[in-house]
Amino acid sequence: MRSRILVVEDDPMIAEVVAGYLERDGHLVECVGDGAEAMRRAFDAPPDLMVLDLLAPLDGLQKLRERWPVPVIMLTALGEEIDRVVGLETGADDYVVKPFSPRELALRVQSVLRRARGTAPAGTGVLRDDGLVVDVGAREVRLGDREIVLTAREFDLLAHLMRHPRQAFSRAALLDQVWGWSFGDASTVTVHVRRLREKIEPDPAAPRRIVTVWGVGYRYEPA
Repeated sequence: MRSRILVVEDDPMIAEVVAGYLERDGHLVECVGDGAEAMRRAFDAPPDLMVLDLLAPLDGLQKLRERWPVPVIMLTALGEEIDRVVGLETGADDYVVKPFSPRELALRVQSVLRRARGTAPAGTGVLRDDGLVVDVGAREVRLGDREIVLTAREFDLLAHLMRHPRQAFSRAALLDQVWGWSFGDASTVTVHVRRLREKIEPDPAAPRRIVTVWGVGYRYEPA
């Protein structure tokens, strides 16, 4: 099936270039220049992935992600770290900094779609720890009798940490091994860890599963 991608960008020239590259890869692309209208369309027919500038109402994006874990790639301004952090806090799976290479964006889209569909090389099997069950093949997470909805990146990060219990990883190592980035913004990892803690820790302020290793990064501490 061809993936449906909703591009939210108020610059017609950028939207046209992005759409051209994505359509060349076989995707069905719809471009919207207004954030509120984009949210209405996404709720009516959730796309397979969204590429968006910080135009969409963030509360609307969060509500959309609560109902459907639609993968999101955020477009952010060059050097604006606050834009990247805000985007990641709302659940973005990836971000691309403007000005960007359309081909790089197209490759990021392919990568995020593979992960969202469970076709990334993440392995199979079931990881278990004290009521937390991660089915790698099905890409499902349960905590007790509750299903936990994770984004593609959150899932990959959790699975990676659980596969290596008590092993400390630096943020740079996690960017390389989970995101596949040889360089990048360490705040990407920090925000994803924070979101994971909010979903799987009894007390996110005092985490006991994903713990901070001061001066290094993070490790998964099994019960």
